[in-house]
Amino acid sequence: MKRKLIAAVGVASMIAGVAACGSDEGGASAKAPKDRDETLTVWLMNDAESTWPELVKDVNKQFKKKYPKVKVKVQFQQWGDKTKKLDAALGGDKFPDVVELGNTETMTYILNGALAEIDPKKYENSDSWIQGLKDTCTYEKKQYCVPYYAGARVAIHNKDMFKKATGSEDVPESEEKLTSALDKLQQEYGSDKAFSPLYLPGKYWYAAMSYVHAFGGTIAEYDDGSKEFKGALSKPESVKGLKHFMKLVNKYNHADRTKDEQDHANVMANEKAAMIYGNGWEAGSVVEGESGNPKLKDKIGTAVMPGPGDKPLPSFIGGSDLGIVEKSEVQDLAEDWISMYTSADSMKVLAKKKILPNNTAQLEPLKKDPETEAAAKAVPYAWFTPIAPGWTAVEKQNVLTNMLVSIVKGESVEAAAKKADKKIDELINNEA
Repeated sequence: MKRKLIAAVGVASMIAGVAACGSDEGGASAKAPKDRDETLTVWLMNDAESTWPELVKDVNKQFKKKYPKVKVKVQFQQWGDKTKKLDAALGGDKFPDVVELGNTETMTYILNGALAEIDPKKYENSDSWIQGLKDTCTYEKKQYCVPYYAGARVAIHNKDMFKKATGSEDVPESEEKLTSALDKLQQEYGSDKAFSPLYLPGKYWYAAMSYVHAFGGTIAEYDDGSKEFKGALSKPESVKGLKHFMKLVNKYNHADRTKDEQDHANVMANEKAAMIYGNGWEAGSVVEGESGNPKLKDKIGTAVMPGPGDKPLPSFIGGSDLGIVEKSEVQDLAEDWISMYTSADSMKVLAKKKILPNNTAQLEPLKKDPETEAAAKAVPYAWFTPIAPGWTAVEKQNVLTNMLVSIVKGESVEAAAKKADKKIDELINNEA
């Protein structure tokens, strides 16, 4: 299966880019580092500018020492319009050489041929890169970007409610003990019919697929024989996960079960839930912002979300990756800059900022830090959606959410999963 030339990158521009990259033998890249005089353009998201600007400055200093004549242009982007700007840039002749991509974005740019293949051996920590993050860069056993930093979903809970109902403000470490605690919360606050001990929306596919993965299932599997992905939601392991998820939804969510998770922080802010499963930063959303409840300051905590089998619930991997644009004429410089920016020393800087590094070795200390413990413990079990040509189309067709709503409304898990697999098979390998 070839990578698709879709989105804003046309076939002609990509061919021209490949030719440009391959024609430099004996040219600039053959010069000594001190004699290189090109320009390297790096696109980083504004998080780097606001939270770890010293890392960017230090890496540029290191790079300048090795390549004194090369001009590095770091341009900080906003998440809101980065994709539109990048698509336009890749379709023209003024594009970045290095680009940061949210890991849900990498798929599109890998499949449309916009990113150059990388050699993991050229990057420090590659032997211990977080698997879920590495997966976001991998297609057909080749890698097209470098893991940058990670994130994961966690249990977000009202410590006061837990304390009152169970005698402890902590989330239990096992799922069996958690459900016991949720039962006690229901007894304590059950007079409020709108109260949910665990607000777990039925349309929350990130959570549903976490339970699917917890039981050894997956959304789709790649078949080496046919060289295609096949829907795997109707397989026994996936069905077990879906049934387990729906059992929790039906027992503990007493609100509209057909909704998704978009307003779950607001539900907790209104004290209609003792616990939600969300991104770590959403704990702040419960307290801050227009819909937040400042009265809950210091009452909202995060913890590892217990999953089946006394293991943390596998989380959809969050974070960012760094890619080298295929059309770049300075790919070797881009490679060196990324290598410096993702080195062990650089990851130390991120770890001090409470940002999860790209590798398991440096992740370990953060498992003992109360501020990062929950997400750090969840990351090693993280999963990602299939890197397949039609997956974006699958999401647009709402295959997963439609399946979950059907189950909530009474269709059997087996029947709904079979329909979803059929739709996935139609769309996921669509190369149009």
